[in-house]
Amino acid sequence: MMVLIPFLLPVSPASVPSCGGGVFFCRRLLQTVAMGQVLSLLICGTAVSCQFLADAGVRTPMLQSFLNYALLLLTYTLVLCTRKGEGNILKMLRTKWWKYLLMGLADVEANYAVVKAYQFTTLTSIQLLDCFVIPVLMLLSRLFLKTRYRPVHFVAVAVCLLGVGAMVGADILAGRNEGSTNNVMLGDGLVLLSAVLYAVSNLCQEHTVKNQSRVEFLGMMGLFGTLISGLQLCASARWDTHHGTLMLFAVYALCMYALYSFMPVVVKMTSATAVNLSLLTADLFSLFCGLFLFNYKFSALYIISFVVITTGFILFNAFPTNSSPPENRAESDDHAAASPSLRPLPSHIDVGATEAFDQLLPSSAL
Repeated sequence: MMVLIPFLLPVSPASVPSCGGGVFFCRRLLQTVAMGQVLSLLICGTAVSCQFLADAGVRTPMLQSFLNYALLLLTYTLVLCTRKGEGNILKMLRTKWWKYLLMGLADVEANYAVVKAYQFTTLTSIQLLDCFVIPVLMLLSRLFLKTRYRPVHFVAVAVCLLGVGAMVGADILAGRNEGSTNNVMLGDGLVLLSAVLYAVSNLCQEHTVKNQSRVEFLGMMGLFGTLISGLQLCASARWDTHHGTLMLFAVYALCMYALYSFMPVVVKMTSATAVNLSLLTADLFSLFCGLFLFNYKFSALYIISFVVITTGFILFNAFPTNSSPPENRAESDDHAAASPSLRPLPSHIDVGATEAFDQLLPSSAL
């Protein structure tokens, strides 16, 4: 209960520079928690649709990714094409095309690697090793974004990982730690690789949405993600689809599209690390759905895990990182391109500390 004190009690403006008072701080914290769980529910939607596709004998991870990137291309990339001046897509591609190419490559291959890992290792290993994205992301944020974490942030991460341990323990007790064990080392390596690639992609996302615009990030992700996944899809020549699975593909693609569109909003409010902590509950939502859809057995450890992970997430966001908000040149552009209900709020990243980062990653971070 002690860890909930910063959430329940009023917080003075002096202790939280980004807020005008305790009431606003608590309301913002509640909003952050709620939005993080919306992201988890969207991931749950992709997981459930993937499970139904797997039960139907359909294994087309690259096709599923391609559909998502194509939707981003048809919306956000087209918006960039209509812009003029510095915000025009041709202007961006002349100077930053290779940066966005690397960002898109990291995101596409991260999605592919984690799906491929299911063929070689167990669900338990994937759930545990996938958490590797959090320490990698914190390290990259410290190196490139100069984010200064407090000791309480490391405690919050440890609390969240403890909740993951409870979830994995429930899976083992329920007998769901089974899976393909053919070349487990390869499967575990793929999970770790995907975690590193996700960390790179999320770092790019945070930097982009806090210093450029959400539309720029999503437009470039749609462009290069479609090109890369499209080429890999043609090379694999896997089109295992039939009319009975078209609805499942549609559900998956729409959930992924909503996830990619909404995640930058939450990242702008908090950070990529905080978002990844909130996503730890996605597996729990999938398990809850499995109780009704796939005849999973209930365990009280699932409730404990959810409470522990949520507590850690609240603790992490109750203490902002030591940085100052940037000047977002394109925030007005995002306001015009996005729904008012999804308009990003002020962030807490130090722009002056990102000059070196601009040389390596898109100057324009799901």
